[in-house]
Amino acid sequence: MTATIYELTRPGNGRLVPQKLPSPGVNQVLVRVHTVGVCASDLPTWAGEQPAYPVQLGHEPVGEVVEAGPGADVKVGSLVGGRIEPSFATYATADVADVVVIPDGVDPAVALPEPVGCVVEGYRRTRLLPGASVAVIGGGFMGLIMVQLMASSPIEKLVVIDPRTDARDAASACGAGEVYEPAAVPAVLRHGPDSPATHGVDVVVEASGSQAGLDLAGDLVRPHGVLSILGYHQGPRQVDVENWNWKALDVVNAHVRDQRLLREATLAGLSLQQAGRLDLHKLVTHRFPADRIDEAFETLRSKPHGFIKSVVDFS
Repeated sequence: MTATIYELTRPGNGRLVPQKLPSPGVNQVLVRVHTVGVCASDLPTWAGEQPAYPVQLGHEPVGEVVEAGPGADVKVGSLVGGRIEPSFATYATADVADVVVIPDGVDPAVALPEPVGCVVEGYRRTRLLPGASVAVIGGGFMGLIMVQLMASSPIEKLVVIDPRTDARDAASACGAGEVYEPAAVPAVLRHGPDSPATHGVDVVVEASGSQAGLDLAGDLVRPHGVLSILGYHQGPRQVDVENWNWKALDVVNAHVRDQRLLREATLAGLSLQQAGRLDLHKLVTHRFPADRIDEAFETLRSKPHGFIKSVVDFS
């Protein structure tokens, strides 16, 4: 069988090169990759100078198990996904602990188990009382998954804030009741030292990964509220600890690094898709063949109107 793998050879430029067909080891499976999501966390690596080349990328695949190593209890022919890297390739090996089987009823073209699992785990760790008001800052792919989760929760108000018109439109389509650009957020959603007790938001999910998003989150959340940091911050950040401390906030780092927790959340996310409670069809907006991975990254960087998520097809 022929096999290829994507290798980044310089900033913003890579190529598909021949790959020796991997062999699964103990408790591993060999996956023939069908699709891979393009993740914003890989964008700085793709775009910036790296200490050494080539670099292999990709960690959001869905594919078919074609061989199981000793001890691997996943059936050949199973459709699987999970955090498998590098996966911009026709074949990838994966530890069975990182693999989840895609259930019947979930469209494999938009399954994307790994990022869904990350958001579901962030949701599970964010304290959410019935009747709460919630604001999500950032209407990108991860933020919109969170919006869908929140929209089916017993909350009173769901607000999404994003500078892009198309992102706000997408948030409305995902269930947000109110959408604003950052400069237009009404005073009633902000809480400062002199604000009435009725101002501010009970729960703020920061999903922008930006300094501006963190600043706005601190402004919105009311005293004794919850500030959940779902955004992936790849650079120095400053936060107003005086404000956060004065407000007696519960600050949640909504990232997940525990393999077991991510697996459980991924399975839960797939169950929600199977039940129709999560719809990724409206979130996967751009698809590229494997020989246009650089274009997929550039589209992620430039975010043309209507862009939410890119997927690369290897099948």
